[in-house]
Amino acid sequence: MKIFLGADHRGFELKERLKKWLSSRGYEYEDLGAHELDPKDDYTHYASKVGEAVGVDHVDRGILICGSGIGADVVANKFKGVRAGLGKNEKQVAAGRNDDDMNVLVLASDFTTQKEAEEMVRVFLETKFESSERFKRRLSDIEKIEKNR
Repeated sequence: MKIFLGADHRGFELKERLKKWLSSRGYEYEDLGAHELDPKDDYTHYASKVGEAVGVDHVDRGILICGSGIGADVVANKFKGVRAGLGKNEKQVAAGRNDDDMNVLVLASDFTTQKEAEEMVRVFLETKFESSERFKRRLSDIEKIEKNR
């Protein structure tokens, strides 16, 4: 599993700290930007890159970071095969992985501490999708909805 990272100027510092945290735990990641702090950049650019990368393969995952998390979440979910969710806490992220096979975790840098982010990322990467019949049925429904666009 590869992890694709993306963040705008408001999420840049948290992304840079999470890169070190991920490396220290042996995770492979690809930083899709921003590669430098630019106060004029837009989350749409980086959320599109991560959404496109994750939507291609059902194995890889993404982590997006912007100020509120909402904009990056909206953009990522425009890509077929992406099931992005805004992380609030560990329990909620675990439910998103277990029940919905969430493949992009979105973090709100303005409302999330480094420790909270690390714990949510840990849960996001370690929690398996339950794949019970009802959860698979829901994913099938989502695929049908995506085809009707």
